[in-house]
Amino acid sequence: MQALNIAVLTVSDTRTEESDTSGQLLVERLESAGHRLAEKRIVVDDMYRIRAVVAAWIADPEVQVVITTGGTGFTGRDSTPEAVAVLFDKEIQGFGERFRALSGEEIGSSTIQSRCLGGLANRTVIFCLPGSTGACRTGWDRLLAEQLDSRHQPCNFANLVIPGRGQHG
Repeated sequence: MQALNIAVLTVSDTRTEESDTSGQLLVERLESAGHRLAEKRIVVDDMYRIRAVVAAWIADPEVQVVITTGGTGFTGRDSTPEAVAVLFDKEIQGFGERFRALSGEEIGSSTIQSRCLGGLANRTVIFCLPGSTGACRTGWDRLLAEQLDSRHQPCNFANLVIPGRGQHG
């Protein structure tokens, strides 16, 4: 497996580094899988602040993957999809669809309120997960671990962001 540089962004008006269990879970999972943490940040749920952080990571050639957690629901200031989707060169429709299918096994019909999404921008793959630790566990364990593993067949996103691979199409 080829290690990827992954940035993690927690979107929350209330979480701190000490209380950010979702971001911590993602960092633990990616490091356990052999990937490198490029950067971890917490930003308030403000569309323009979220967009600025994600856009900077997309522009950074050292960051290959961005994973956000939080701000994907319908309540209050949830604005991660609006902040991030406009940055995509291509949306990964199947990511949100598959996540909701898997999440439905765990939380039933409540999964329809998840607006998680994924996309590609500037050879960076971006995944926006809900803010709950359970949702991050489901997203990583059941989707991202395989899709960010360069050995996973028949296809994976790792080979699209590793320099020198996946440049056709």
